[in-house]
Amino acid sequence: MIGAAALLASCATAGPEEVSLDRALAGESQASGSRLQRRIAAASAFPLGSMNNPVRAEMPAGEHAYLRRLRCSDGRAPAFQRMGSVGIGVYGNIVDGYHVSCGSAPPGDVHVHMDMYHRGHVENRPVPGFAIVPPS
Repeated sequence: MIGAAALLASCATAGPEEVSLDRALAGESQASGSRLQRRIAAASAFPLGSMNNPVRAEMPAGEHAYLRRLRCSDGRAPAFQRMGSVGIGVYGNIVDGYHVSCGSAPPGDVHVHMDMYHRGHVENRPVPGFAIVPPS
């Protein structure tokens, strides 16, 4: 998990919204209720996994569970590595960037953006170029 000092520094650049460190540490999105629903609807205009529509998950374990469910065009699970935090996303949360690789199989190497502050959410749609298996 990101350190409290780094979280506070990132939150300071989030804009005019009030940022709650308690919400972030509890794995909850800065946006909630109807405000979150409006942002989800607006984000759906962009490809899933982009900075404008990050994959929503619950904490690092949820991010990794999602990535382990992805399948390359050859049916194999891709390799993935966290690249780091890439900024504040559309939900007001810190977004993580992952390098996801299928090697020589399509879609090859891609970057997937993920927002881990969505307690209880399990994404069932694959990012473009991938298939996904149901959660176990």
